[in-house]
Amino acid sequence: MRYSHVVFTVPQQLAALAFANQRLIYRLLFDAVSRALLELAADPRRLGASLGFFAVLHTWSQRLLYHPHIHCVVPAGGLSLDGSRWISCRRNFFLPVQPLSRLFRGKLLAGLRRAFANGEFEFPAGLAELAEPRRFDAWLRGLRKTEWVVYAKRPFKRPAHVLQYLARYTHRVAISNGRLVSLADGRVRFRCRDSKHNNRIGEMSLDAVEFLRRFLLHVLPRGFVKIRHFGWMANRQRSAALARCRELLSAGAQAGDSVTLLTGEQRLAAERRCPLCRQGLLRIVEWLSAAQLLIRQPQLASPVPLDSS
Repeated sequence: MRYSHVVFTVPQQLAALAFANQRLIYRLLFDAVSRALLELAADPRRLGASLGFFAVLHTWSQRLLYHPHIHCVVPAGGLSLDGSRWISCRRNFFLPVQPLSRLFRGKLLAGLRRAFANGEFEFPAGLAELAEPRRFDAWLRGLRKTEWVVYAKRPFKRPAHVLQYLARYTHRVAISNGRLVSLADGRVRFRCRDSKHNNRIGEMSLDAVEFLRRFLLHVLPRGFVKIRHFGWMANRQRSAALARCRELLSAGAQAGDSVTLLTGEQRLAAERRCPLCRQGLLRIVEWLSAAQLLIRQPQLASPVPLDSS
């Protein structure tokens, strides 16, 4: 199973209002992202399938500046709308990002407009002029004229890569200990990636107080859930939907067994280095499921005696 990694970002003009209304804007972000993905994927001209995915809120850039965005990890396919079959995405392609970006933009702007009409926003001193309806409408029109960035990263090769991604990004805030270089003379040095120069790794130095200020920008409102599940991964239907997905994927894999003995992923795994000598190559003779291992396990007539020496 391949997984796609889709990132939704918002224009910098929205950052100040988002920071002043974090719980509200983050909720609207999750809503717009989920509805855009589900709607575009269900379109018969696109994938014509029902998706299941989880989304993770991030609020930081590599330099610890405030930059709210959402990462989504999506299986590269979905259930047909009638639930009768599994529909796979084309290889190395998930959904067209430009229509997805514009759909996301429209849904978030509509959410912002509704929230303003309902009086849900707070406007601190620097944003007080936006409390006036005509100013707010003009501000929304400016956001609509901006192209919002949505991009799909290279698909995860194996489920193990999904777990590695989760371990790095879901349960930490802003910066990992591994990026910290030094604390000396009241300044903190840390490594950061420069996206404008081919993701080149460099170092940045900040006054310790400024470093702490930037770090604290990313502490979420108390009790806010930053990892959420949507589509057939949502809590209310996850068990039945996942069982159906496994059933359909298993049937598809069995149907293809007569055509190829090993999948491309398994062939790559067959070339792994020996974990002991690190020189020889592992040659995989056969792949066995857990159930097959149990069947082939020799049945012992009596328990194995313990070594009493």
